[in-house]
Amino acid sequence: MNNKITLIIGVIIVAGAFLASSMFFTVDQRKQAIVLQFGEAQRTIKDPGLKFKLPWQDVQTYEKRVLNLDPPVERIILSDQKPLLVDSFARYTIDDPLQFFKTVRSEEGARARLGTIVNSGLRVELGKATLSTVLSPERDIFMKRVLEHVNGQAGRFGIAILDIRIRRADLPKETSEAVFARMKTEREREAAEFRAQGFELAQRIQSTADREVTVLTAEAKKESEILRGQGDAALTKILNEAYGQDPEFFKFYRSMQAYEASLTKGTYMVLTPDSDFFEFFSGPNEFLEGKAAK
Repeated sequence: MNNKITLIIGVIIVAGAFLASSMFFTVDQRKQAIVLQFGEAQRTIKDPGLKFKLPWQDVQTYEKRVLNLDPPVERIILSDQKPLLVDSFARYTIDDPLQFFKTVRSEEGARARLGTIVNSGLRVELGKATLSTVLSPERDIFMKRVLEHVNGQAGRFGIAILDIRIRRADLPKETSEAVFARMKTEREREAAEFRAQGFELAQRIQSTADREVTVLTAEAKKESEILRGQGDAALTKILNEAYGQDPEFFKFYRSMQAYEASLTKGTYMVLTPDSDFFEFFSGPNEFLEGKAAK
């Protein structure tokens, strides 16, 4: 009899422990929970600690911490008709776990829905921007508009979007090649323009130099002609003075100079013997006698 009573008490204790374990649960400080009864949400628990539920009820927990979202890379056409590959990311929290449970059920479902919403918001806002705006500090302005747009859509899932950022924005390969080709053409045009300006400047400098050379040469030639004229005048004056002092000697001297210049090797002259050119060929005595007679 005592053994039966002990057995019954043991069964009762085990059943009570099992019942207690199915009625009490702990909510971690990093989590929030929903109590479910036959698949229907009964209440939401956001405070950590030991909690109570009925044995036939279940508990679904969700993260209370900030979660990451990495949507797939989206191809977006900007307002200037340039395509852009946008790689974005978002940070969000489950703000209303009950609404979250009713709409998307799990974090996997939330990521799928939010990825579409984020990319849609980026398409709407970036479609109003130009490439230069996307690459400038003005990007923060329309990213705030993207955040407002996405939060308006994500609120119905019990989700609060904290931040959305563009991790990377790249031009498609074909667009990059076209941009590089246009940049190359522009730089070649600028280089050609600079070369033309340099050539024009070189021509102007060359023309100035040529003009200065011509002027200097003309002035030097003029000065040389003046000096030559002055020298010739001085020579003529000296010769005239010498001729006035001794005309016969001067005539003799000039004839000697003519002989020296004319009677070179290989020179042939056909003249009569009594020509004036041979006046002094009769010998030096006649010249001296004529001088003595005078």
